[in-house]
Amino acid sequence: MGTINTKIYKYMSIWKTKPLSVLLSEATEDEKGLKRTLSARSLVALGVGAIIGAGLFSLTGIAAADNAGPAVTLSFILASVGCAFAGLCYAEFASMIPVAGSAYTYSYATMGEFVAWIIGWDLVLEYALGAATVAVSWSQYVDKFLQNYGIHIPNSILHGPWDTTPGIINLPSIFIICLLSVLLIRGTKESALINNILVILKVTVVIVFIGLGWGFMNSANHTPFIPVNEGEALLSSGEMSFLNFFSSDYFGHYGWSGILRGAGVVFFAFIGFDAVSTAAQEAKDPQKGMPIGILGSLIICTVLYVLFAFVLTGLENYLNFKGDASPVTTAFAKTGYTFLNSGLTIAIIAGYTSVMLVMLMGQSRVFYSMSVDGLLPKFFSTLHTKNRTPYKTNLLFMVFVSLFAGFVPVSDLGHMVSIGTLFAFCLVCIGVIVMRKTNPDAVRGFRVPFVPVFPIIGVVICLVLMAGLPIESWERLAIWMILGVVIYFFYSKKNSKLNNPE
Repeated sequence: MGTINTKIYKYMSIWKTKPLSVLLSEATEDEKGLKRTLSARSLVALGVGAIIGAGLFSLTGIAAADNAGPAVTLSFILASVGCAFAGLCYAEFASMIPVAGSAYTYSYATMGEFVAWIIGWDLVLEYALGAATVAVSWSQYVDKFLQNYGIHIPNSILHGPWDTTPGIINLPSIFIICLLSVLLIRGTKESALINNILVILKVTVVIVFIGLGWGFMNSANHTPFIPVNEGEALLSSGEMSFLNFFSSDYFGHYGWSGILRGAGVVFFAFIGFDAVSTAAQEAKDPQKGMPIGILGSLIICTVLYVLFAFVLTGLENYLNFKGDASPVTTAFAKTGYTFLNSGLTIAIIAGYTSVMLVMLMGQSRVFYSMSVDGLLPKFFSTLHTKNRTPYKTNLLFMVFVSLFAGFVPVSDLGHMVSIGTLFAFCLVCIGVIVMRKTNPDAVRGFRVPFVPVFPIIGVVICLVLMAGLPIESWERLAIWMILGVVIYFFYSKKNSKLNNPE
């Protein structure tokens, strides 16, 4: 009987939650903890810095040409709605549990250690692989910019060996990853200052693009606003079943299904606002600053995205964006302000740089929290004696992300990053409902209205967006999760401080 009880305890221990009191004690600043240097304004800039990047400057045209047409603006709105419900849940958690770790920490407090590990492992897809993907795009735009001045980067050091145009190594992407990692080691305050400058630069150019482009739009490019989907016509007339439509080539190719598929594609453009929550332990006033940072950055970017997409498709016919990796340059040529193309390219490079900076920071903070809990080796939570940053984690991910960016063609991993993020959003929304039941009296600087309705809506929208992604994304997510489960039971469970206090 004793053996049976021991086995039951060992099984149940993986669902043990981390007490809120313990989390709050970790949030207090002391000489060993992370520095609280970020204001609400810096947190908003951090969010905007993570959001505006590759998704806006590259995927808008692709989603318009392949999926939604001019109605890509509606795709952005749909994606932002899903992010908004998740953002509300993130804001409540961040104001209640101002600890580094984001969705990992929130899951540990609500759904137990095993779910927390899964979500922490899942966040590697969002932050590390997301940074690698953006680094590759960054290197291509740097090459375009230098070509304007007669400087050509050799193909052998601009592409990895498995790229469409194979080379030896993508050296510029490795360079920027290493540079940003060193900057993060120097300190969060210094990194935030650089990020603020980059954010101001790219937001200014986005506004300039919208302002100058508005007067050159051709209304004919917005007609029809929602291109016809022949499959939807067959579906409405009863000539095609929904199952056949869903599995056919019609689904996602214009019409309302195209808007849905487009939302799944441009969702990558919103990835990053949740990275604000990873900096909760470095915020000066997290109860007020975190909700402002998360929701403020999301609102600002949604408005800019919708206006940007509307002007983009108004300047150029959406069909001409097919296969265009730089639709912004193509559309801006219609304005006649071609002399501003270099400035536009600089802004895009700045946008990519700030995205990588925040993603690399977010990843290191998640692993820092997991290491503090014993789920990862102590190596990951070792802080620099002067800067009080997890410098060893920064160095490790500098190497890890550089390998992906330098050698692996990560352009096809965008969907993998999106599905990992949507999965995290679902768990955070569920966690709010659970925490309202288990800790109803906890102090919350911000409260999600209409619980459980709003969190449930958030889960449903995220699942719908996940359903719109290719099956390959689900397969890769499953393989990654299986690897994470193996690591948990072979190392993390045995070294967990919560389940092994001795």
